[in-house]
Amino acid sequence: MTQVLQSSGIDYNKDLLICLGDTCDSWPDTPLCFEELLKIKNLVYIIGNHDSWTQQYLKFGLTPQIWTSQGGRATLNAYINLLQNGEEEQLQRHLVLLESGVYYHELDNMLFVHGGFNWHHPIAGQSPYDLMWDRDLITVAGYWQGRIDKGVADDTERVQDYDEVFIGHTPTSRIAPDLKPVKLSNVWCLDQGARWEGKLTLMNIDTYEYFQSDIVSTLYPGEHGRK
Repeated sequence: MTQVLQSSGIDYNKDLLICLGDTCDSWPDTPLCFEELLKIKNLVYIIGNHDSWTQQYLKFGLTPQIWTSQGGRATLNAYINLLQNGEEEQLQRHLVLLESGVYYHELDNMLFVHGGFNWHHPIAGQSPYDLMWDRDLITVAGYWQGRIDKGVADDTERVQDYDEVFIGHTPTSRIAPDLKPVKLSNVWCLDQGARWEGKLTLMNIDTYEYFQSDIVSTLYPGEHGRK
């Protein structure tokens, strides 16, 4: 996170940062990431499924196996260490950040959401679960893009209600081994597998210039990330 923020030249006091979620898990620095995000004045934090699990831990002490087995153990251990060092206030700051998060954000006819949504229905009535977990959107956007590439369809095969949609949640490394951001029809897929053997991506949505970290596993020698 520090790499992409620094290389982008973001102004912590003036620029808007829309975080697509899943700051948590796999690596040991979840608390440090939240502390850095709290420095950004204009932050929109979109809740992902891993954020939701972390929120439930910070608020209720819940540690479901589905969370700890999917990278949550690193986050849990980090917060246990903070508690042992008397850093309860830091935990509370992070819980406030997560509880102020949203499940989607609309800006200038663009949509930002962690997982996806059902484009046949207004987004305002859709459940947090679907917005965090949906993978149908990226699958169908890939189908649309394939038809466009083959010349059997045009760019009317797209999410009609928005000019562009920005999502995370689904790593793109299988369809783009070069780990660059992927655009499928009018859907930008910006999860390049930072919780695995990939990179973290930050994109300037005005210019489409993007900034990426090193392969994240190289930044944490001896750590395993998400297995």
